[in-house]
Amino acid sequence: MKILTDSNLEAIAKKVEAGIHVTDDDALAMLSTNDIMGLCSIAHNVKQKLHGNVVYYGVNMNLNYTNVCMLRCPLCAFSRDKHDADAYVLSLDDIAAKITQAGDIDEVHIVGGLHPDLPFSYYEDMLKTIKAINPTIHIVAFTAVEYDYLSKKFTIPLDELFTRFKNAGLGSIPGGGAEIFAPEIRQTIAPKKISGQRWLEVMAIAHRNGIKTNATMLFNHIEKPADIVDHLRHIRTLQDTTSGFKTFVPLVFHEEYTKIKAKRKEPTGYDIIRIYATARVYLHNVPHIKALWMYVGEKLAQVLLQCGVDDIGATYYDEKVVHSAGAKTPAWGSEPFLQHLIRDAGFTPLRVNASYVPTR
Repeated sequence: MKILTDSNLEAIAKKVEAGIHVTDDDALAMLSTNDIMGLCSIAHNVKQKLHGNVVYYGVNMNLNYTNVCMLRCPLCAFSRDKHDADAYVLSLDDIAAKITQAGDIDEVHIVGGLHPDLPFSYYEDMLKTIKAINPTIHIVAFTAVEYDYLSKKFTIPLDELFTRFKNAGLGSIPGGGAEIFAPEIRQTIAPKKISGQRWLEVMAIAHRNGIKTNATMLFNHIEKPADIVDHLRHIRTLQDTTSGFKTFVPLVFHEEYTKIKAKRKEPTGYDIIRIYATARVYLHNVPHIKALWMYVGEKLAQVLLQCGVDDIGATYYDEKVVHSAGAKTPAWGSEPFLQHLIRDAGFTPLRVNASYVPTR
């Protein structure tokens, strides 16, 4: 039976099979095709060559140490001004209690805001506090936006900042803050945030210091297909130089309580599948493509495992950011729940930390 019905995809499949890198025009063709089964077959073949039948998942907790942020980006429903009634900052005792309460976890995922008053010691001590409770916990902490802010505020060069945080317990860096790199789009959705170019510079310095990172892309707001391709191209180009990105994570924008009106309140299944499958094919040099089940829903996350995705995300106890913007998924999922999703799709689940080191 002929799987591919789109002639553009036939040409792309031949390139991928021959080990030829696809072009920007190829990416645009994949982002517009209605031949979803054909597109997924190409992406799935890439995934199988890299990871076989394995699908990765994590057992972790989310730690949002503050919701105070000076940027107050229009795309964000989580941030608050410091005098708002529901603004908060977790003390180190609060953080210690949350880590202890989380129990059998392998990883802590830390993201906050740009708080104007927290001392530098707060950040170092946060990492040390977590490691003192459990030295084996892998800490994935602070976005490129937070690193840029801390470096400038405390006049500490990024190289030194990364060294100090590594010594305090930092394991790797999440991909947040990338949003979409296109300047004219970024100006509308996050006008005060660092530029896409600066985000890439911060990541390049982290990679130079031996710290692996994720890369993200926020879609379904006001971006165009060309902006998505531009974003992917920048990731692929930097990866050619540093090999520091371990995972690419597309994130569906949720508009509730934000100041941005999305292209669609709920993107179609085809919209989402096109993004993930195209990313898997285009980003030939990035090892992993992750679909956070909390962002796309557990049912579609399962489908995406047939479309190039090899990582379904994690348990994410106490997630706050996407749920502030209206995500309807639960705020956490149990390990058996994630294992069931993976096995039910015909794959073999493997529990790992953020560096893809097996933990069981």
